[in-house]
Amino acid sequence: MEIRFLGHAGFWIDGGDYKLIIDPFISGNPQAEDEYLELKPDWILLTHGHGDHLGDALTMAKESGATIIAPFELASYCENKGCKVHPMHIGGAHVFPFGRVKMTPALHGSAVMEGDQIIYTGNPCGYLLQIEGRSIYHAGDTGLFSDMRLIVPEGGLDLAILPIGDNFVMGPDDAARAVDFLAPRRVIPMHYDTFPLIFQDPDHFKKQVEGKTEVFVLKPGETLRI
Repeated sequence: MEIRFLGHAGFWIDGGDYKLIIDPFISGNPQAEDEYLELKPDWILLTHGHGDHLGDALTMAKESGATIIAPFELASYCENKGCKVHPMHIGGAHVFPFGRVKMTPALHGSAVMEGDQIIYTGNPCGYLLQIEGRSIYHAGDTGLFSDMRLIVPEGGLDLAILPIGDNFVMGPDDAARAVDFLAPRRVIPMHYDTFPLIFQDPDHFKKQVEGKTEVFVLKPGETLRI
């Protein structure tokens, strides 16, 4: 399985027979390449409705025929825009053709901005993916919370993808504490350096968790195979 970092919180997961994309914020993302708009996923996972996460999901779903997986309110918004959806909610799980998805809590907000209108899109979330015998946790936009310990599946986490940007999400120090809670075999930091307000040094985070996990600081476009 190949995991490609698209910048910010966006990830492309290629398992050969299936292709997933998480939070496809490409247009307007200074970290993302325009060529990512040509990606054709089978499934699109959205953590919440903010523009830097919903991103290009609607257009991508319509062009590729992908199904959007999202919290109920956000899925309903996408369905009303003409997309195929599979709604879920926090604590729920479902087995898809590519594997099992469990929706996990995230401490954040969720809304779509249309002009001066704020459209509520339910609770934000993270995802625990169990695919081909591997467990991947994408935390979404979140602050630190102690119940992260409860997210860890039997057999442990092969990969945790954690925000470190601060201001809107965890910073490096809290992300390091999240590593203590999750005890993943590998970690990828995300949601930093996209805009000045969330500039961070990922090496500071990496140094804090040395000896506890293997950290992969990916540049946009780089991949990790697990």
